[in-house]
Amino acid sequence: MAILTANVKWVNSKLAKTLKIKLALTREAAILVWEASDRICGKRLKAALPHLVESMERYGHLQLDSEVRERLLAASAATLDWLLKPIRATVASRRKRRRNLSAGRHIPVRTFADWNRPPPGFLEIDLVAHCGDNMGGSFIYSLVATDVCTGWTEAVPLLAREQSLAVAGLEAIAKQLHFPVLRIDLDNDSVFINKTLTQYCIDRGIEFTRSRAYRKNNQTWVEQKNGAVIRRFLGHERFSGQVAGQSIAHLHGAIRLYVNYFQPSFKLMEKTRQGSVVTKRYNSPVTPCERVMQHETVGADIRAILIERRGKPDPVALLHSIRETQSALAAIVSPEVRATPTGESLERFLARLPDRWRQDEVTASRPKKVREPRTWRTRPDLFEGVWCQVLGWLQEDPDTSAVTLLNRLQSTYPDRFGRCHLRTLQRRVQQWRGIMASKLVYSVTSESALEERSMPEVALVESGSQR
Repeated sequence: MAILTANVKWVNSKLAKTLKIKLALTREAAILVWEASDRICGKRLKAALPHLVESMERYGHLQLDSEVRERLLAASAATLDWLLKPIRATVASRRKRRRNLSAGRHIPVRTFADWNRPPPGFLEIDLVAHCGDNMGGSFIYSLVATDVCTGWTEAVPLLAREQSLAVAGLEAIAKQLHFPVLRIDLDNDSVFINKTLTQYCIDRGIEFTRSRAYRKNNQTWVEQKNGAVIRRFLGHERFSGQVAGQSIAHLHGAIRLYVNYFQPSFKLMEKTRQGSVVTKRYNSPVTPCERVMQHETVGADIRAILIERRGKPDPVALLHSIRETQSALAAIVSPEVRATPTGESLERFLARLPDRWRQDEVTASRPKKVREPRTWRTRPDLFEGVWCQVLGWLQEDPDTSAVTLLNRLQSTYPDRFGRCHLRTLQRRVQQWRGIMASKLVYSVTSESALEERSMPEVALVESGSQR
């Protein structure tokens, strides 16, 4: 029995070595085919094996023993994954990393229908990018906060899109408000959805919510103020650097007083739908300051502070400061554009105020581009080659009309001119008569003066040379 047991162990060990060798050969063949298939999964590799092995053998890329080839083709998808498992563990994964959403998972989602007439202190915040037409590089952002109940709007500039600067901007906005911040609702921007801002809200007992991704109607109040306030005064130009940041901060300081104390706004009261017709009803327009004072949750001390501060700002002085800052920003954006002169006194600004609508002012929201005078043609000259002949007819009879000249041209060139050329010919004749009147009445004989008053296509031809 002992001899028989020893023989069985020797046979088993020899068989095991043979199986290990065959397994190693099969794994090497599987690795080669897997690499040739661009590292696809086991199920796809199983389907591709017959044709792939045959093609590789045909072109001399693979030479397998018949038994190894049979074992490789007979392997299931699970067996192929098992053979390739240690190799895949050492190879870098091709899967894309998913964005870490742990910071936003615990933040509740709020839609536009979940406000239910909140008291003052429920803010929507957003970023407005002053990037012009290019999002590349560094530029200034405006952090905008709008109170849902009253429409009170605050804004501060951010020199960079960074979470610590966003928290500092929110702290500055909270100090400027006359009521405590109870809730902050924001979009899914990573500058807001992070642990820094979350911890800031937790430390101050502020409720933290977010809107649905890619749904701008979830933040209707702040989106409306982005256009009606920020874009209206700053436009869509690109601003960057500390100088522009200081100018924008000064502009936001004047805007907050001018808009919140002197700019009444409508507020939607109800909206009804009947079929495809939507009917909206609004409350009477009042300023955000008046809405704060009229709300029942606002105490008498806050009302007294608002009444006192509402009487201090001068609306004309604020508008003058806004226009001066806009002119400075327009000069920063386009140095070649000569903007409205800065340093204008308030008395001068007030004296010109009734007629400012007649002037084409240059501001940051309405920059004026310098246009070079056009000295080239955009269309071919209709009277090229015949204008000298027309001038000869005018020299013979200066009182002839453009209609008579056109009739003569039609008789001379029947297939070239029509009634559609009458207005152009009338303008040419009018220009010629103006030049001749200046020459006869005002004795304008210098060629430079004549060239300044004439169009490029109008030429004076002496009677001797026209024939």
